[in-house]
Amino acid sequence: MQRTLTYRITEKDCGTEIIQFLREKGFSRRLLSGMKADKGAIILNGERGFGHTALKEGDVLKVRVLETECSENILPVEMKLDILYEDEDILVINKPADMPIHPSIGNYENTLANGVAYYYRQQRKPFVYRCINRLDRDTTGGLILAKNALSAAILSTQMKNRQIRRTYLAVLEGILPEKGTISVPIARMKGSAIEREVNFETGEPAVTHYERLAFRNGHSLAELHLETGRTHQIRVHMKYLGFPLPGDYLYHPVYDRIGRQALHSYQLEFIHPVTEEPLLFTAPVPEDFRNAF
Repeated sequence: MQRTLTYRITEKDCGTEIIQFLREKGFSRRLLSGMKADKGAIILNGERGFGHTALKEGDVLKVRVLETECSENILPVEMKLDILYEDEDILVINKPADMPIHPSIGNYENTLANGVAYYYRQQRKPFVYRCINRLDRDTTGGLILAKNALSAAILSTQMKNRQIRRTYLAVLEGILPEKGTISVPIARMKGSAIEREVNFETGEPAVTHYERLAFRNGHSLAELHLETGRTHQIRVHMKYLGFPLPGDYLYHPVYDRIGRQALHSYQLEFIHPVTEEPLLFTAPVPEDFRNAF
């Protein structure tokens, strides 16, 4: 599989070298280095282009990104995927509960990666699993996958620069304050490979913004935005504040309202990695979450 992009050079980019132009378009150093072996990777006005060639107004630059790798160790498994959006560069999926995103010990055939591998195989396309944002096994909602190395590089940079706005919905025990921000560090709990905790000595910075949308039957419906992306960040922060998520088997195993943590990745807002158009995707709230509130 390959992705070919065409750029028509304007006055603004006159005099810019090809390699610098591509760096500004989001091509990583690693990606550009990997393109050197492909003699047809850079075509300028119908002929092979070279990295240090200066561009002129009116030039037509075509760049080919070949898929040379394959996630061979991920077993394709037939499963239904709830696809919110797909084009040549990205795949946005509404992930259900009880589904890890990556294979791990004890989870070799029941992950989202297995389902996406099968989806690619049915189309006879090379498969490389590139998951941009992460969701816990029982957290539902929107997940971004990059379909080629260029979109992966650009979206990873957006994540690093906090340019992907992630909106979560959560059901919490108690009356959450109307709105606020919690900024306390999170670390792996000593003696556990999974659990996290607030730890002011060894923790990494973690920031969560929250707003109470409604209160009913002793529980709050909250909207949350992540400024950082620590493992179990919302679950740990809300428990620390005194408003744990019901159904959370690690931090609050109370199952009278829902059988898993009441957390849903509701919206994803970001800039398309290639077209640079603003995108907003909303993942429908699942029935068990609605019933929990």
